[in-house]
Formats: sequence, structure tokens, C-alpha cells
Amino acid sequence: MAATCFVNLILNNACPPKPPIFGSFRSSAASLEIGSFSNPSQFSLFTKAKVYGTSRSRRRHKLGIRSVFTGIVEEMGEVKQLGVADHGGIDLKIRAKTVLEDVKLGDSISVNGTCLTVTEFDEEEFTVGLSPETLRKTSLEELDAGSPVNLERALQPVSRMGGHVVQGHVDGTGEIVSMEVEGDSLWVKVKAEKGILKYIVPKGFVAVDGTSLTVVDVFDEEGCFNFMLVAYTQQKVVIPRKRVGQKVNLEVDIMGKYVERLLTVGGSVGF
Repeated sequence: MAATCFVNLILNNACPPKPPIFGSFRSSAASLEIGSFSNPSQFSLFTKAKVYGTSRSRRRHKLGIRSVFTGIVEEMGEVKQLGVADHGGIDLKIRAKTVLEDVKLGDSISVNGTCLTVTEFDEEEFTVGLSPETLRKTSLEELDAGSPVNLERALQPVSRMGGHVVQGHVDGTGEIVSMEVEGDSLWVKVKAEKGILKYIVPKGFVAVDGTSLTVVDVFDEEGCFNFMLVAYTQQKVVIPRKRVGQKVNLEVDIMGKYVERLLTVGGSVGF
């Protein structure tokens, strides 16, 4: 009952609308060729905050929650194009099948764990816009044409909660530091910054590239955690297709953040 109430609470509030892309920066962006980028450094133009004429101390907006996900990947899509669009922003075009069955403009789709808004679609592919903050915060800038991506549609109130509550708000990226085979399973160890690792606990949940996974161990001295992928999962998600040294998107369990918030300021707000 408590879990149902929590999901309903989240569903009534998740994924914020994407902010306008680039604004007055459009004239500089227009000089770049539309297409996929094979070198992530080419995105450095878009991932540095000072380029947009705003400071690092940007004002925080109150963001309502419109959508949540479960971390159970529905299908792997294929990146068709990543680059600058006619409007001056960055568009990501993905070939898919399952997530297009009932898609509408404005729907939220989790792409490697990042909640993104559908701006165009047809029977074979859909397009989402990437804001500068999304490029800074996630590993999406590393995608090339042909890259596989995890896809999941937003949770509906009648859906089974097969994984855990995933908002699609990436907390940051981690780096794969080892991948070891044991039988038909795959051990993966990921290095994460302290601000993320503090929310990760053994036997707890974490979303890695949008996949709901159970943490096996946390290695505080190494700044790492690990998890195991069974044979079935390896066939359904993109993580096994990555290499040591590549980035993954990380989102920690929101419950830990709520608890921390209540313990930190609860007394001052009447709890």
C-alpha cells in the first residue's frame, strides 16, 4: 500500500519540460553541420555553461514531476542522428519499435536513463531535443550513429512496478572500471563521485543507463560499486556492449534523497 501511494505521489507531480535550447546562442550553433558527431569533444561548445551567456549560479526553477519509469528496459533503439538541428539546438533521432506503439508529441521516453520529450516521430523513429544541461550531466554526448540505447516509456498508473521508481533525472555519470565474466553472468564495477556514491547501498537499487539494478557491493575506498547482469538481462540492455572506461548514466534511488532531506531540514518544517 505504501509503495502504491508513493508511486501515485510521484506520478502526480516527474520529468520536467525541457528548457528552450540555446536561445541567443543560435547564430554560433548554426555554423555547425547537422549530423552525428564521432568525437564527443566537438560538443564542448555546448557543454560549457559560459557559452550560453549565463553563469554557473543559474537560478533553480521549481520543476514538477510529470513522469516516472521503472528501470525495466522495453527495447534497445538505435541512434540514427545526433547533431545540430535547423532551430539551432541539439536533436537526437532514434530508430525504435515498441516505444512508438502509442507515442504522442510531448510524451516522455527514457533514453539511457534520461527523461526526454518527444518532439517528432513517425512509424520507425522519433526525435528528442537535448538541452545544454542534459549534455553536461549525462553521457549522451558520447553517442554515435548506430549506437544502441535503452528505451522505456513512462509508467502508467495501471502498470506493474517491476523495477523501482526511476525519474529519468540523471544524477551524474559513472565510469566502468571492470567487466568480468562468471559463468553466464557478467560482473560490472562502476566508479562514481562521492556525491552519488553516498546514496548507493548494498542490496539497494540504482539505475544505470536507465536499467534498474540491484547493487551487490559498495567499495568506499575505491569510490566504486558493482552489480551482476544475468544472461537474460545482458541480451536486453546496452551495458554489456560498452567497454571499460566508458561512461554510464547514474540515478540513485529517490527514497534516499527524501530521507536525507527530512533528516536535514525536517525539524524546521514541522516534521
